[in-house]
Amino acid sequence: KNSLFLVELLPPKKRSALRFLEHGGPRPRREARAVVFFGAQAEPNVTELAVGPLPRPSSYRALPLPGGRAVPFWARPMTRLEYELLHGALVAALAPLEPLLREATGFGFQNCSERCLTFSDIAPRGLGPGERRTWLVIQRFVEGFFLHPAGLEVLLDHRDPEPRRWAVLRLWYNGRYFGSVRELAESHARGALPLARLPEPPARQLFSSYEPRGRFSSGTPTDVHGAKVCEPQGRRYRLRGNRLEYGGWSLAFRLRSSAGLQLFDVRFDGERVAYEVSVQEAIAFYGGHSPAAMQTKYMDAGWAMGASSYELARGVDCPETAAFLDAHHLLDADGPVRFPRALCVFELPTGVPLRRHFDSDFQGGFHFYAGLEGRALVLRTTSTVYNYDYIWDFLLYPNGVLESKVHATGYIHATFYTPEGRRYGSRVHSHLLGNIHTHLVHYKVDLDVAGSGNSFETMDIRFENISNPWSAGARVSGGRGRAGTGAPRPQVDRTPHLCRYHLAVTRRHENEPSSSSIYTQNNPWDPPVTFESFIRDNETIEDQDLVAWVTVGFLHVPHAEDIPNTA
Repeated sequence: KNSLFLVELLPPKKRSALRFLEHGGPRPRREARAVVFFGAQAEPNVTELAVGPLPRPSSYRALPLPGGRAVPFWARPMTRLEYELLHGALVAALAPLEPLLREATGFGFQNCSERCLTFSDIAPRGLGPGERRTWLVIQRFVEGFFLHPAGLEVLLDHRDPEPRRWAVLRLWYNGRYFGSVRELAESHARGALPLARLPEPPARQLFSSYEPRGRFSSGTPTDVHGAKVCEPQGRRYRLRGNRLEYGGWSLAFRLRSSAGLQLFDVRFDGERVAYEVSVQEAIAFYGGHSPAAMQTKYMDAGWAMGASSYELARGVDCPETAAFLDAHHLLDADGPVRFPRALCVFELPTGVPLRRHFDSDFQGGFHFYAGLEGRALVLRTTSTVYNYDYIWDFLLYPNGVLESKVHATGYIHATFYTPEGRRYGSRVHSHLLGNIHTHLVHYKVDLDVAGSGNSFETMDIRFENISNPWSAGARVSGGRGRAGTGAPRPQVDRTPHLCRYHLAVTRRHENEPSSSSIYTQNNPWDPPVTFESFIRDNETIEDQDLVAWVTVGFLHVPHAEDIPNTA
């Protein structure tokens, strides 16, 4: 099948944009990026096109692919159709295991009605280039099914364009590997298979559900409203389309379908401080004993995390006073899809004064007190990438500080508990292992401080012990700063290279717009965008148009309090 997979706005070249914004030059030609999967050709391929001019396009041209290389067809992101075919192939292949699954879980794939099994898929889809074989974790389809693995994991090869030739290659059940469905089914029929029998899920208060349960012992009220945000004199910000103004701040923003929030033309008191600040990638690396767990290395741009921006709940996801905006995505669909209330903007009291001082007279009184209320404007969206929910915030403070935050919540990515699995996580429920994992988020920060020509320095602090100049024979100890340019040369390994550095600073290039791509997830071994090439060219970074690439993250060792959801 030939299909249009993705359409999103293609930003103009920075030079053209600045000529228009700064010098009254012509408005840049606007174009869209269109990603087409040509699956019906003799040599299936992925093609990217620039289509324009917008809003009434009349022509298209080939768009150089990331890294300047062709994207192998097997590296393309998954589509809804492929998932439907994958489900059908799995149900057919596992038919001989229906007695085992019914006996062990009470659920099945065949004629299951309200007691069905489902699956979650793992990526990367193989161990090397050219592969498209995926480990599938079988789960009971109940609320919070991510926390209900059945103990069965299946490796299914689905590279062939003809789904009738897809096949199960291996299986893992309750700690043991099997070479075929038949081998596992026969082991069960002979009574030689230790079954992992799961308890019947209760009709109410299932451990994985959001149903409120339990009471606190203090007796303080929990069933009444808590503190709320209010705007006693109305909104203090202005929102016009995708243009946002607040105090000294002004900026434009968009929700990119592939990777999420981007800020452009960020100004404070009329002066540009950044041309672009944007989310590039979110990565989660897992450890585990089961094949699915040890294989899991999620790179969420490959799952179009920007288009996973579902409706925000007033009063929970954002204050009741917030302004909400819709988003439109054209991703794996026949046309644009409206995502209502996918973003919100609100002013938030921080609860801490931005600055304050009590000037005591040291006689029980004071000369003066001064303080400034702490508050910030928040631009927020979310990405629900299957089990995890990322909350993305950009905060604007009145003292000229721009802060970026990401919060991780939602369900943990968990696997079936075996004693051997304890080395790789925590037992968070009777049959459930919370696997240890690391979250990493990559940002692009194109600062333009007092113009586009910037430099980068590091400050090293060292201890010194010197003679006291005003007291003979005494010594003074303290810290001393020393500035220097440059950074240590990086060492290469096989992880996605963008994760290796807390901070990397490079010259800005139009052919390096992003540090990752939608193709990296399914081809991490030879990705079209290789971040290492951004920093290996040994270019000078003194008085140049620079980009800072920033990695933030945390290690998550799951625990019982992550059930039902990570806070």
